[in-house]
Amino acid sequence: MFTDTYLPTKDGVVTSILTSKEQLEKKGHEVIIFAPESPTGEKEEGVQYYRSKEFKKYPGYNLPIYIEKKIDILKELDVDVIHCHALAVMALRSMLDARETGKPIVVTFHTMVTDAAQYYNPFPFPTWMTQRLSWIYLRKLLEHADNVIAPTDAIKKELCSQAPGMRHIDVVPTGIDCERFSTNVNGSRIREKYGLQNKKVLLQLGRVAREKNIELVMDSFADCVKKDEDIMLLIAGTGPAKEYYMKYAENAGISDKTVFAGFVPDEDLPEYYAACDAFITASKFETQGLTTLEAMACGKPVAGINYRATAELIHDEENGFLFEDDIKSCSGAIFDALNAPQIIKDHARETGEKFSSERCASMLLQTYEYAIEAKKKRHQTGRR
Repeated sequence: MFTDTYLPTKDGVVTSILTSKEQLEKKGHEVIIFAPESPTGEKEEGVQYYRSKEFKKYPGYNLPIYIEKKIDILKELDVDVIHCHALAVMALRSMLDARETGKPIVVTFHTMVTDAAQYYNPFPFPTWMTQRLSWIYLRKLLEHADNVIAPTDAIKKELCSQAPGMRHIDVVPTGIDCERFSTNVNGSRIREKYGLQNKKVLLQLGRVAREKNIELVMDSFADCVKKDEDIMLLIAGTGPAKEYYMKYAENAGISDKTVFAGFVPDEDLPEYYAACDAFITASKFETQGLTTLEAMACGKPVAGINYRATAELIHDEENGFLFEDDIKSCSGAIFDALNAPQIIKDHARETGEKFSSERCASMLLQTYEYAIEAKKKRHQTGRR
């Protein structure tokens, strides 16, 4: 597996890699990670690291910009398939290595990078131009893969429209551990830690970044506070925009109603979900929405924006509540989620169970098998 980001950085891509690796190894397979060095210099035994330089536009991420070939290591390992979880530098490395070794390559489209261009574009180009150039590059990348993985049907449709020349595309979600994320977890320790006893708690959990549309969450929450002063907003996670949003909370007049918990260790995540009464995501950036699924697996009503993957996971007023990209709609969904009946919570849990990590790993293996057989057939017919 090739990736642009890895531990100790924690994001949706890293979670997907770790979850897939664990389940594949349980099934008797071997997984080797190829990743950039971490900003902290931490290393994990068995991982192949590339010398890297920090990406200043996004602290915490490193780019492996140095010319460093590990093709000999890859040949010695004699892998069956190369799985690319990256879209930038490591994606190019994986493509070149797949070509040189003759191994099939699978690409998972984890991140809608074109949507983040306006925030992290290192070049002085207008956003529309950056997005157009990005899709020219992404189209070539996807069309050279033996198989492309989209985490949801919504993303599959989008990729098919942007890269119609793809050889094959499957929908394979990242699974979640439905035993860890369950309705049996106790969140009282987290409530006590932040003084949230006897409050209705709305949770926003994940990377604190501008593309996550947390402004809408805060503005809508501020509207809710006018009607109910016993609600609190818990923002768990860290990221490049944390200070920006702390200032935003002050300007919105909700700093006394908002708790910034900062980085949450992986082992504590279930307790944070358990501590809330409802979960919210206003991000249009998601290709799947792992935190949404984790919250649902914990039986929490989710207020989610009616867009892309989130709209695919949430069935309005059945297992959660959808809202449009405006304050009135969002604040209404927040109130509905915070006061949701038990039937909504039960249906949320049922939705989460459909995405068990074991089931999704089996789907991933089928994708690998298809890519391997498709590569063999092309080789037999003399095609690349």
